[in-house]
Amino acid sequence: MSDFKIEDLAWLILLLPLASAAITGLFTQKNKVLSAKLSIGASLSAFIVSGLLFVMVPELGKYGLTVSLKWISVADFNVDIGLRIDALSKLMLLIVTGVGTAIHVFSYSYMHEDRCFSRFFSHLSLFMFSMLGIVLADNLLMMFIFWELVGVSSYLLIGFWYEKASAGDAAKKAFLTNRIGDFGFILGILLVWATLGSLNFEYLEKAVLNNPTAFGTLATAAGLLLFCGAMGKSAQFPLHVWLPDAMEGPTPVSALIHAATMVAAGVYMLCRIFFLLDIPGSEALHIISWIGAITALLAALIAVQQSDIKRILAYSTLSQLGYMVMAVGLHAPEAAMFHLTTHAFFKAMLFLGAASVIHSLHHQQDIWKMGGLQKKMPVTFWTFAIGTLALCGVPPFSGFYSKDSILSAANHHSLPLFLIGTFVAVLTTFYMGRLFFVAFLGKPKSDAASHAHESPALMTVPLQFLAVLSVVGGLIGINTMYGHFFGSEEHAAIFPESIFAPIGHDPLAAILGLLAVGIGGLGAYLLYYNATSDKFTSSFKLLSKAMSGRFYFDELYAKLIKVTQEALARFADAVDRWIIGGLLVRGVHGSVELTGRVLRLVQSGNLQTYAFLFALGAAIVMFLTLVR
Repeated sequence: MSDFKIEDLAWLILLLPLASAAITGLFTQKNKVLSAKLSIGASLSAFIVSGLLFVMVPELGKYGLTVSLKWISVADFNVDIGLRIDALSKLMLLIVTGVGTAIHVFSYSYMHEDRCFSRFFSHLSLFMFSMLGIVLADNLLMMFIFWELVGVSSYLLIGFWYEKASAGDAAKKAFLTNRIGDFGFILGILLVWATLGSLNFEYLEKAVLNNPTAFGTLATAAGLLLFCGAMGKSAQFPLHVWLPDAMEGPTPVSALIHAATMVAAGVYMLCRIFFLLDIPGSEALHIISWIGAITALLAALIAVQQSDIKRILAYSTLSQLGYMVMAVGLHAPEAAMFHLTTHAFFKAMLFLGAASVIHSLHHQQDIWKMGGLQKKMPVTFWTFAIGTLALCGVPPFSGFYSKDSILSAANHHSLPLFLIGTFVAVLTTFYMGRLFFVAFLGKPKSDAASHAHESPALMTVPLQFLAVLSVVGGLIGINTMYGHFFGSEEHAAIFPESIFAPIGHDPLAAILGLLAVGIGGLGAYLLYYNATSDKFTSSFKLLSKAMSGRFYFDELYAKLIKVTQEALARFADAVDRWIIGGLLVRGVHGSVELTGRVLRLVQSGNLQTYAFLFALGAAIVMFLTLVR
């Protein structure tokens, strides 16, 4: 296959969603069906072309193939609009376009009655274009531009129902929180350019390889500044607070943001620039691993006492992202990308399953008002069960293999992180078991649940597609492909040997991981099977209150902002209002105006007044003269 055709395929994948966003946004707003078909067609076409690219393009070596156009050339500063095609980007293209297409199809039925149907699909296409730009970018500047476009498009999607104050607030919260992380990201990009003189990934990797000490004492700072971008997009502690509030958007948006796209961007970026983090003298990876572990544990604890089905899944996403970031910090980017891939399959399915339930129950999201859905929604029930088992790490579902790879990395590098990871696995099974038992089993807990029905085929078919991937995703060699890209020398097991590969590779990690699933599942069964109320809440009131209150991070940040940013803003407002505006601007203006008013009184046009003033002036002059 010629380079010319490869270039065409890469540009086509990127530009199809952009064309769809432009056409549906500008020309087809009044035609709902056409807008949806254009958006779905663009996403499906991008998925097909990504498949062709994956199959037809041979192994491209370490640095892959880059196709680019000249963009900026000022003195020694040169930046191209470049697309990088390698094993990492090819796999990620399939994930983004594949999961994205399933969400597009699901959205057609879920959002069909919304009056802003066309606008929704226009924003979906813009989001897809932005995310694909991050995947294909061959330099940090281009990645940052698409990084910001993802932020803008996610703002539009989270705040899609902008008439609701909560949706508008959630969109602003997500946008502003990400700006904090992105500020550090752009500083890191500037530091890299100032040190190495380029932003191109291939050039940077070769430069670091030739001169590992190029950053000197700034190695840790450079790594952590770049990591700030991932802290925002992948919602790592302490910038994790925006992600659960993003649930205010339509549920398919939650699936898109929380599965393979926006939140995955941070992990993908860390893996793409891993060579800048893993350099001599840098402590960045050590810090990154602990931030990931803290995020995983914190989010899992909060998820235990949430009652909103979407918020439980949102905190689950936070926890799993913590796993991925921890894996990067443990020098296992291949494990992070493996878990990112399998997580995209089962978490997108879980969110779409939640959307199916919410649609059937007329927008009811409280799990304690569900129940008895097993027979009423069989397809949703079984696909949700598969997603739950995969997320918990039950073999042979995909989550078992990807989570085991992370626990194995922790077991080899850090005992404390291994113990934290294992405990998070217990919590994951516990809160997902709680959700499943309460929402799907037992008797209906509300009138809406008793009248539930299965969703249309356009909503259940994407669930079945993702369910298949959730079952086989851990056994089709995805980990091997990532391992080859990152230079892993580990021997790849071939099916059916791959089913038992984790036990042979690291028995301790595999066995403790399975034990964690058993403990968490047993606890959930004892407390929540056929339960009508939360026994955990009654037994651990203070802990339950803290968990349900999300450990009061939002309140803490609100107070911190009040005594810092708001106090500074009020002071600046007072200075502007009373000193600059009042004393200086209005004061000068007022004194001139007052003087003018007084002088205007003198110019009355009355001859008697003028004669009196003349005589008065003459008298004053004579008086002053005589006094002297």
